[in-house]
Amino acid sequence: MSHDIYGLCCRYQGKVVKIREHTGRVHVGKITRVTKTHVYIQPAGGGLGGLGYGFYGGWGWRPGVGYGLALGAITGLALAGLFFW
Repeated sequence: MSHDIYGLCCRYQGKVVKIREHTGRVHVGKITRVTKTHVYIQPAGGGLGGLGYGFYGGWGWRPGVGYGLALGAITGLALAGLFFW
């Protein structure tokens, strides 16, 4: 499954996506970087001081880079434009 998610993340790099984790957390933002183990997402929106919907925690987030999500934790990924804009 994570191999399929890796391919989707690579294909959607630079695009705004909606990512759902096994825990039920939902992240919306632009994919800024993809590695074999993580996808880095820059939160979309302007709420919460520019951190936007989908941001939680505070660890690992840097402007322009985003925060990392483990590919193994992702259960679904879709282009956000299909749902939100």
